[in-house]
Amino acid sequence: MENQLPQKNPGQQQQSADDEAAKRAQEEQMRRDVMATVLDTAARERLSRIALVSPERSKQIEGILMRMVQSGQLRGRVTETQLIDLLEQMEDASGGKAAAKKSTIVFQRRRDPDDDFDF
Repeated sequence: MENQLPQKNPGQQQQSADDEAAKRAQEEQMRRDVMATVLDTAARERLSRIALVSPERSKQIEGILMRMVQSGQLRGRVTETQLIDLLEQMEDASGGKAAAKKSTIVFQRRRDPDDDFDF
């Protein structure tokens, strides 16, 4: 007498996975449509550049914008300057966390023995 867990039919597992994928794709399409109607062209470009660098920050911004749309706080389209203001507010709200994460870039160029920059 073995204790067997009930197993789903492989066809049912495949169908439920397909349903979940279709649902996620539909939600993603709806989110893109809302962002396209809410954001100005320049703001949409900036958000896409942010998504390339920091996808989690882009998702946070999109979530904030979606909540603002649902609550009726947005009137008209969001411009690039308004998006920048929202980004600054997010950075101020995170406080020390953003300051600790902030990084700087330092360029260290190779030096040849024949460089004339020895003075």
